[in-house]
Amino acid sequence: MISKRLLGALAAAIGLLVAGAAGALAWREGFYGTVLFCSIAAFWLAGIVGWSAMEPRGTTAAAPVPHRDTEGDRIMLRALLDQAPIPMLAVEGGRRVRVLNRAARQLFATDDVVLAAPAALMGADAARLRHGDRNWRIDRVETEGLGTARTIVALIDVEPEERAAEARAVREMLQLLGHEVMNGLSPIASLAESALAAHHAPDRRDDLLPEILGTLARRAEALQRFSEAYRQMAQLPAPELRPAPLAPLFDDLTRLFAIEWGDRVRLVVSPPEEALVALIDGDQITQALWSLLRNAAEAALDHSPAPQAELRANVTGQSLVVEVRDNGAGIAPENRDAIFRAFFTTKPAGSGIGLYIARQIARAHGGDLTLLDEAQTAFALRIARAV
Repeated sequence: MISKRLLGALAAAIGLLVAGAAGALAWREGFYGTVLFCSIAAFWLAGIVGWSAMEPRGTTAAAPVPHRDTEGDRIMLRALLDQAPIPMLAVEGGRRVRVLNRAARQLFATDDVVLAAPAALMGADAARLRHGDRNWRIDRVETEGLGTARTIVALIDVEPEERAAEARAVREMLQLLGHEVMNGLSPIASLAESALAAHHAPDRRDDLLPEILGTLARRAEALQRFSEAYRQMAQLPAPELRPAPLAPLFDDLTRLFAIEWGDRVRLVVSPPEEALVALIDGDQITQALWSLLRNAAEAALDHSPAPQAELRANVTGQSLVVEVRDNGAGIAPENRDAIFRAFFTTKPAGSGIGLYIARQIARAHGGDLTLLDEAQTAFALRIARAV
């Protein structure tokens, strides 16, 4: 039979390959904190594989490995782990959290081995932690098969990554803004020149000027709408988080929908439990969900003989997921990656900021807004329940 030590070495070797592949992918995507975590995990697993390879095997009793060599390997691995700049923890049995290195002790301001950890660390679905006035991404590695079952947790400081992403977003926004403004100003300038030319042609002035000025007014109005949409998007405030019951929020959305759409679009609501409370900015979450519901109603009304929208809430682990669906024609495959981009729209009179702002609201709450992979349109707004 295969010994437990051989099974452990095999599991460690597989883990080493996974850590290497994950590190290469993270390097390509620019997630350098994850690269460092994968490197530390790789060193640790390589030590396990090497130790197992040096262990004598055979049908006869093997000579014991001198205690000083084994202890030396452990001291070396502990020292390497303790110098890692990433806070690392071990969650044992889903209840106890042990501090593994100096960075974790500094983060949680403790010299104790066992930590009274934040609740977010204990949830298997939690992906983010707010601690020490910083945002941390929670990366987990399960170590089943390598001794006592535990989860190794690394806390990756995502603020540098978020700042880099924000800088890229600003550059893209400026490019988009310049493109849209130039697209709006070019025909206005051309029409103004045409109006001046028509003014100096008395025989054609009465015929040309009304048409030119009408077109000019429409283009100026479109540019004004774009500017207003950009102002709305740029001034989105930080959420003011307070414990808020979700049932009244769903009631408000239901009433708003009935006032706006009446009997033209049926709304099916699966409300949350009466006692369910979340730490949210109620006004902003209502704004995000209302934008999704309006899109759903318009899509269903345009493409279904029996238009219907659906609003439902589910609790998954530590997260609240609110889904908005419709029975319209769905989103074209070529548009699925573009719908969250600011100012992208397929509607003749659309501003293209509703989904963008809804996603920004979800992310400001530590969650996200995603388009589900289904034939008909279905959005999922996920936020941490927190209370």
